[in-house]
Amino acid sequence: MKINFKNKKFIISAAADGIGFSIAKKIIDLGGYVFITDIDKKKIDKLKRNKKYKNKIHAYQLDANDFLQVKKYFESINFIKSIDGLINNVGIAGPTKYLDKITNTEWENTISTNLNSHFYFSKYSVPLLKKNKSGSIINISSSAGLYGFPQRTPYAASKWAIVGLTKSMAMELGKHNIRVNAVCPGSVEGKRMDRVIEAKANLLKSKSSIIKKEFESMVSMRSFVSKDEITSIIIYLLSNFSKNISGQSISVDGNTERMI
Repeated sequence: MKINFKNKKFIISAAADGIGFSIAKKIIDLGGYVFITDIDKKKIDKLKRNKKYKNKIHAYQLDANDFLQVKKYFESINFIKSIDGLINNVGIAGPTKYLDKITNTEWENTISTNLNSHFYFSKYSVPLLKKNKSGSIINISSSAGLYGFPQRTPYAASKWAIVGLTKSMAMELGKHNIRVNAVCPGSVEGKRMDRVIEAKANLLKSKSSIIKKEFESMVSMRSFVSKDEITSIIIYLLSNFSKNISGQSISVDGNTERMI
């Protein structure tokens, strides 16, 4: 199976590092171009200075939770008339607290950031995909979007909502030859997961090493997944090899058995 993205264009949100940047690099390796955004100005500026990615990455700093900033961004890239894919990668962990201890601000920020950003980017990307008469949208959900997740209620709620968004978009856009799928990572190794583990350890007055083992015990494979594994399935879903896969929630999590 050989994937070729020569001259194809993709928009990726929250992609200055982590999974988003891993996806961007792989697309470039396969001949494509990427238009990435991120809230972190320092990381965006660093990418702009990187000669390795000159003419391959168009980097732009914005807050994906701000509709007007997203609108302005799409106005700034009106020199592209169509795109081949969108990866909605924005997401925050939200608070690790019992429901009655969560503030309204924490709740609203988690829901808004994780869900509204997907809507904003999709709203302006869909016309560009329609002009291409094909394409693929990937919404990043989570295994938490398929299960209940105590002490992480706003996060789980937002990720469940992304699954519903994905299903609805797939039904709307199929007639335009546009596929929409949700990728549901489990525990992804790295600094973000380390922070989640530490937060839960603090809440339960436990040790991080014990909490990590608990997370590992929740999946059949008894291990965390890597960003490269997430990248691989996304690249497949962006390619023509998945031309009849749409409306699906695809887990890359070692088979989650429980989330308690």
